[in-house]
Parts: sequence; C-alpha cells; structure tokens
Amino acid sequence: MGYMIGIDVGTSGVKTIAVTPEGKITAEAVAEYALHHPKSGWAEQNPEDWWQAALTCLREISGKLGSGASGVKAIGLSGQMHGSVFVDKHHKVLRPAILWCDVRTAAECRFIHEKVGKDKLIQYVSNPALEGFTAPKIVWLKHHEPDIYKHVYKVLLPKDYVRLKLTGELFTEASDAAGTLLFDVTQRRWSDEVLKALDISSDILPPWRESGDICGYLQDDVAEAVGLPRNIPIAGGGADNAAGAVGAGIVKPGRVLTSIGSSGVVLAHTDTPKTDPQGRVHTFNHSIPHKWYVMGVIMAAGLSLKWFRDNFGQIERQMENLTGRDAYVFMDQQAAQTAAGAEGLVFLPYLNGERTPHADANARGVFFGLDPRHTRGHMMRAIMEGVVFALRDSVEIIRDMGIAVDQVRAIGGGAKSPLWLEIQANILNVEVAVLNIDEGPALGAALLGGRAAGIYNSVEEAAESVVRVGDTVKPTQDFVQRYEQYYQFYRSLYPVLKESFQIAAGMR
Repeated sequence: MGYMIGIDVGTSGVKTIAVTPEGKITAEAVAEYALHHPKSGWAEQNPEDWWQAALTCLREISGKLGSGASGVKAIGLSGQMHGSVFVDKHHKVLRPAILWCDVRTAAECRFIHEKVGKDKLIQYVSNPALEGFTAPKIVWLKHHEPDIYKHVYKVLLPKDYVRLKLTGELFTEASDAAGTLLFDVTQRRWSDEVLKALDISSDILPPWRESGDICGYLQDDVAEAVGLPRNIPIAGGGADNAAGAVGAGIVKPGRVLTSIGSSGVVLAHTDTPKTDPQGRVHTFNHSIPHKWYVMGVIMAAGLSLKWFRDNFGQIERQMENLTGRDAYVFMDQQAAQTAAGAEGLVFLPYLNGERTPHADANARGVFFGLDPRHTRGHMMRAIMEGVVFALRDSVEIIRDMGIAVDQVRAIGGGAKSPLWLEIQANILNVEVAVLNIDEGPALGAALLGGRAAGIYNSVEEAAESVVRVGDTVKPTQDFVQRYEQYYQFYRSLYPVLKESFQIAAGMR
C-alpha cells in the first residue's frame, strides 16, 4: 500500500498526515510553535521553528507507519499565505518572517496604491493592497531595514521555505504567488508592471510552478533523519486556502467552501478569472492549473464564540471537565433553545476589525438590541448568526459576480455544530454539506503530492477520488424568510457605526 504525506505549515503549528490514495488517514502528527509580537501590530515567526516542527512531525508519521514508511510515494505542502521569508544567497534567513496577520504596513499599502494606482493594481494583480500581503512587507523592509534588504537573494512563502529545507530547491507555485500582490493572477506570471512601479527586482522572486508539479525530491540526509525513503517527489503544493479547497473537493463550478475556524472563509471555484472591481473579495489562482477561486474572509468567526466561551462560559467549561464533552456542545444546546433571530439581538463579529467586505481595521464587535429578556443563550445564538451574516456578505458579492453557489461544503470547527450548519443553510439559502474527511489543507497538500507523483492524472481526479459528501442540511423556507429580514437589518448597522468605530479607535 502506498501513502501520500501532506504537511500544512500553519500559524500555530505544523500539521502532517499520511493518507492512502483511497483517502484513508493512517497517521497524523502536530507540532506547535510560538507566534511573536515584538511590537504592537507586529506578528513574526522564526522559520527555523517551522522546519524543526516539520521534522518532528515527519519522524512521528514515519514511526506510526512503521514498516509502511517505505511505501511513502509523495509529499505535498500547504501553508499560511502572504508571509515573507527573506534569505540570502546562502539560503540563510536574514530576519524573522513577517506573517499574514502583521499590520505594520499600513503606510506601505498607501505607498503601493499611490505608486501603482488602486484601480490599476486590481487590474494587474486582481487585488488591492492590504497589510497582510507580501508586497507591502517587501516595501517595508526596503524602507525600514535597508541594510538587510540589500542582502536579500530571494523572498519565500512559509511552505516554500520548508520545501527548500526538504529539497534544497527554490520554488513557489501559482496559488501562493497569487497572494504576494506581485503575481498577475489572470496571466499567471510575475507582474512586471507592479514590480517596476515599486522598484522591486524580479530577481528576488523564486521561479513558480503549478501546485501539482514536482518541485524537488527529498534529500538523502533529511530522509535518513526522519526515517523515510530517499528521493520522494515533493509537490509545489498550495496556499492553505487553495489546498483546503482541494481537500474539500471545491474543484468544480457551483461548489463553495465555508470554513468557520478562528477566522471565517467563503471560497468559490471558478473556471475563468473573475475580479470584483471594488476589491472586496480576493481573486487568486487555484491549485488546479488554469482555474481560479474567489474568496472572502472575516477576521473573527469561531474566535467570536471562543471569546464568549472564555469570558462568560464558566458553566460550560465546568460541564466539560465533569463530562468530557466539549464546552461548545453545551453552548450549542443552549443557543438551539432560542428562536431564530435571537429575539431581535444582532451581533457584529468585528472583534479583530474586518476584511470582507469592509476592509476596516477599526471595526469592533457589537451586540445590538439587548434588552432585559435576553439571556446567555440569546447571546450565543446571536454570535453564531452574526458570523453567518458576515459570511453571507461574501456570498452575495460572489453571486453578484456571476459565480454559481449551488452547494456549500462546510469545514472547520463550525462544521461540527448541527445548529451552525442549520443556520448556514437558512441564512445562505443553499444546501450545506458535511464531508467524509475534514482534514483541510493537509489533505489537499497530500493530494497535490499524489498528483505530482502520478498517482492521479489530475487534481480534480485526486479530489473526486477521496472527498465524499456525508450529511446535508437543506434550507427551510420559513427560516429563510425570517433571516432575510434580519440580514438586511444586520447590513444596515455597519454604515451607521463606521464613523463611531474610527472615533473609538482614537479613544483606545
């Protein structure tokens, strides 16, 4: 029996799985590492921590497979998008990596819009300049740490640095390159226009390949260190959202991914490049050659419910300790006892600001409509509904772009909640499916490895061979109509509060 290994280089740790070509997960491992905030708004990690975590996971996977480790046929990688790893000509890391959640580059984003023009930037690379993207980080380094910048040989994405350590090869691939703000998403090339406007040499960008291409082989010393065969082909892999889409079977038009983890994602497959002229949603290259996806992001999805659990869920956490059942199960039960709409209580899930559709770092969370009859159960349900209202903002933009939304496939922690699935079906007014495997980007990475090794003839075949729909939840029209009224009211609140958010930011 052969195995494929998927490595996901996340923000909190590396997750690694071994899976058969039929989709059976046979081993998994996780290794965590620190996220550093040396200054307010900064978020950095040491790339060496990613590498050591990847080695730890590969050793654990090899140990769990035992003699079966000799049957590993492919490795694929996925990883957090937009990060920047600056290496010199000897492949030495020059400074800590600046991550996707780092917001130091507000001035650099304004600089990019001034130098390129916001409308032209969307024309060239299909996205506006946001603090999380890679290009503003490069400009920041050039402006603030010129002595380091002059030694930069290549700028790598997080997973591409780990692949460099595995193979000795310098590459990226289209789906991660698309998140740099330096890649022409439509024409699938580094954007000469943006590079020239920002005076960035194309020499510091690695060559790119497709996600399912071979981008090196496991080096002998690494193979010996982790107990795997030599010369295993290693795929280009994918950005975490693109790989997650592959792992959820979002490989055909009409299929849309919703992920409720700490953040929230709505991701729709498209056969042709489609761009929102206002830049409210992202357009990126898919891990499938010559396919794309459109994506909206909310900053505090599951994080909103976690905030409530951590600060007001002492009872549920005590029940968890007594019964061994997750505190969220008890929260789900209480929220389910409350009527749809939480009796007029509406929650805006902007705890960390918001990206789609408002792109407002100053926005903050709001409970609107509290009165004496509201209980903790009402608040829990309002949080769950507010998160899905925010996801619907992205769905509405995607529909307006002419992209079909025929079925939603739910992944992440939110997919474990029967109530949250029901709320999604009714607020989005579409069938919501739960999958047989919810391993997210790690599974997608493994499947991309399988494509590179020739186990599958295409990425689509890989996904269709492994990913199956389990239970589905269909919308109930009485609830659809009720939620439509609430959604329109929800949408009316942000424009009224926008100026107040800015004033409050100054007060903080």
